[in-house]
Formats: sequence, structure tokens, C-alpha cells
Amino acid sequence: MVEIKIVYEGSLRTKAEHGPSLTQLQTDAPVDNQGKGESFSPTDLAATALGACMITIMGIVAQRDGLPLEGSRVRITKHMVADPLRRIGKIEVDFSLPAGWDAKDQQRLESAARTCPVQQSLHPDIEVPIHFGWGELEA
Repeated sequence: MVEIKIVYEGSLRTKAEHGPSLTQLQTDAPVDNQGKGESFSPTDLAATALGACMITIMGIVAQRDGLPLEGSRVRITKHMVADPLRRIGKIEVDFSLPAGWDAKDQQRLESAARTCPVQQSLHPDIEVPIHFGWGELEA
């Protein structure tokens, strides 16, 4: 169990505190939904959680198996829809990963990413196209 405390600060902003670490973060409503867009929105955090979770689960496998995943990147592009309700419609996941992997290791890491807890918790109506760019990591 992890407790997170959230305080509404007014003007469509919140401050959240992670119980175990006391780390804080702020959210702001996006400009297209009456906010100032000066911080992550709650739906931005959901999309961010997906990318962070996927690369973390890949990291667990890489660490366990002695595979060099350091420096790998993931870019998330969140798309909202408004009909019938405002919600996340699609989260594009684009990995930039180092070159030099054999097909077996690539498959293990891709499978790990697809089984991350956030991915498994998303509503099935949210599209999640994933691109694994092996050898696309910029120097």
C-alpha cells in the first residue's frame, strides 16, 4: 500500500505528496480545459506513468540479465478525445534503444514493456501503439 495525499490549491491546481518519500508534485489543468497548463495535467501524469512503467519493467529485466539499457529513451504522445466524454483516447509510445541486441533479448524486453502494471490497468478503449526503435538511440 502506498498513500498519496492531494490538496486542491485553487485555480485548477493540486499538490500531491508521495507518502513513502515525501516527494511532491503539482498538477495544473491544461489550457484546452480551462487551466494555465503550467505543469503536468492529471492525464499527462497517466501517460507519463505508462512510459515510466514500461521502461522501468524493461530495466528490471535488463538489470537481472546484465543487459545495457542505460540511456534508453521513451517518448509519449497523449491524445485526448471529447466524445462521448473527455478522456485519453490514445497514448503513443516511442522507444529509442541502443543497437547491438539479438532478437531474443529484444523480444524479452518488448514483452516486459507490454506487461507493465500501468499498461495492464489502462481501459481497453485507450489505443496504445508502441514502437521499439532498436538502434535508434541518439548519441
